[in-house]
Amino acid sequence: MELNPKQQIIELIKSSQKILLLTHNNPDGDALGSILALYLALKKIGKEPTAVCPDVMPKILHFLPNISEIKNELLANKDFIISLSTADVKVDKIGYKNLTDENKLNIIITPKSGIFTPENVTFNKGGYKFDLIILLDCSDFDRLGSLYDKNSDLFYENPVVNIDHHAGNDHFGKINWVDITATSTAEIMVALLESLGRDKSLLDADIATALLTGIITDTGSFQHSNTTPKSFTVAAQLVAAGARQQEIIKEVFKTKALSTLKLWGKILSKIQEEKEYRFVWSAITQEDYMESGASENEAGGVVDELLKTAPNIDFALLLSERQDGVRGNLRGVQKGINVAEIAALFNGGGHELAAGFQLPNSKLKDVQFEIISKIKQHQAGDKSNPVKDVAQDQKESQPTLQMPPLI
Repeated sequence: MELNPKQQIIELIKSSQKILLLTHNNPDGDALGSILALYLALKKIGKEPTAVCPDVMPKILHFLPNISEIKNELLANKDFIISLSTADVKVDKIGYKNLTDENKLNIIITPKSGIFTPENVTFNKGGYKFDLIILLDCSDFDRLGSLYDKNSDLFYENPVVNIDHHAGNDHFGKINWVDITATSTAEIMVALLESLGRDKSLLDADIATALLTGIITDTGSFQHSNTTPKSFTVAAQLVAAGARQQEIIKEVFKTKALSTLKLWGKILSKIQEEKEYRFVWSAITQEDYMESGASENEAGGVVDELLKTAPNIDFALLLSERQDGVRGNLRGVQKGINVAEIAALFNGGGHELAAGFQLPNSKLKDVQFEIISKIKQHQAGDKSNPVKDVAQDQKESQPTLQMPPLI
């Protein structure tokens, strides 16, 4: 009988020792909660996990247990290889001297005849020493950003496990556990850890807190329409295991840095209502970030907490000008409004009620009008009115568009 994805993942984990855990750039509570929970669980069963998130972690999530264990770049040990050409000169013997006083290691190569020259020597790095790679809450490799670009060979040299809940997932792994009925990747992780710790429960207060953070943030504290009976059941299980639910609510929803409040004030002061097309939108520039003293990841929550509460709208849009280009975050107000279709106009994607897109290497002043015009055209259902294709323009200057972190 063929094993299901969960069983296959369990078998791979059991047969592996050095395991690399990855999640997407611009991480949210689900991404960080899931990777932390699996990291801590793997350490409990004697594995050697390495956790990497290729971006700065939001300040509001710094309360998560052991978050300092997550690195923002791949720093695992790689062999340093010194290659010596012996085509013209043969080696008689090799030795080394460790000069501790000078902090040097001298490698001594004695030729049988002739001499070696610097031209005979080349330097290389060996591969990373991992047995398994697990990607969490990551719909495709592009969401790893430069980490994937710089280490693409790594993903072909090792088995890749893909655990996610996004409908647009590319199923890029050797094993893919993609459950689009789950509210979050953290919800899937609970089932994985239950099976992984069948002999002895792996859930403790810290792991349960990390997983509950993922569920709470992706359901808006159970207010979003993606909330299911199962999500309440799993949350109750985590609270019973010691999850600090009140700490999560306080840190995520009730505590805002002064810089965040200043930035949100700028966003709200610029809000525009497109009454005929049933949406509201606002935009934030690099100057706004600088004046408020806020980081780029402090803008996201305003879409969920404030913009989408406007009356008589289908969705809310926030455009943010970042160092790597312009990003758009969309939030639908009720089921039946599929904002992923709007994100797709700009080569983005996501969920029905939460989606986003990115226009790399662009400035807000250059693309804002075209973005809003194209969305209005979509809302009006008018396919005959030619509106500048912003995504296509970006393709001409940038070969690949990256979808930004969503929820």
